[in-house]
Amino acid sequence: MSYETYIQLLYAWMGIGVITFFYLLKQDAPYGRHIKPGWGPTLDNRLGWFIMEFTVILVFLYYLCTDGCPQNTIIWVISAFFLFHYLNRSIIFPMRLRTKGKRMPWIIALSAMGFNLANGFFLGYYFAHFAQYPASWGSDPRFWLGMMLFILGLGINWHSDNILINLRKPGQTGYSIPQGGLFRWISCPNHFGEMLEWGGFAVMAWNLPGLCFAVWTIANLAPRALSHHRWYRDQFPDYPSDRRAFIPFLV
Repeated sequence: MSYETYIQLLYAWMGIGVITFFYLLKQDAPYGRHIKPGWGPTLDNRLGWFIMEFTVILVFLYYLCTDGCPQNTIIWVISAFFLFHYLNRSIIFPMRLRTKGKRMPWIIALSAMGFNLANGFFLGYYFAHFAQYPASWGSDPRFWLGMMLFILGLGINWHSDNILINLRKPGQTGYSIPQGGLFRWISCPNHFGEMLEWGGFAVMAWNLPGLCFAVWTIANLAPRALSHHRWYRDQFPDYPSDRRAFIPFLV
């Protein structure tokens, strides 16, 4: 594939992400607390997470190494951050969930697989065929700034997930108001952390597919954070009135 064709496909994919953002502002994705009848067959929640998230690892590595693995060390460092996130999200995170008996629609799992197929392709193909990082990139301020943002976002995401997981005792399925950490100021610090994480990845990688991934992350998670925020306020009359949805003091 030529670079020009690849870029055209990537811009089209980014455009779909923007459309998805406006769609999700009006339609809550039906999983988790927003699940409801009418979305077809369902599967176990943990299995759904594995199917959704492990897909991107396989696709990314396939396109990265199908014509011989890159010899550039920087590419592997950046790829390691990407893979580390998804190994946690596809294997460790689902095993820690205390949501026995909860299910998600197959259509959600399959749509997430579709996103991860595209994302894994665009990133893996770019790193395999177009990426050219000089050895000096490892000391570039953008590389280190992006890495710090990624690690900060990852830490916020994990800490917030821990708070949410520990709200339930084993076997419980209900919801309560989360407290502690950035929950003091926002309803969805887990989503805020993930948006920060992939924004940092885009800075660290400094390429168009990284930026496209950050755009898609915001397109998926910002509307979901807003819908979570509305749900909390509807469900809990005593919900803290000064909390924002996903950006402290702003949104």
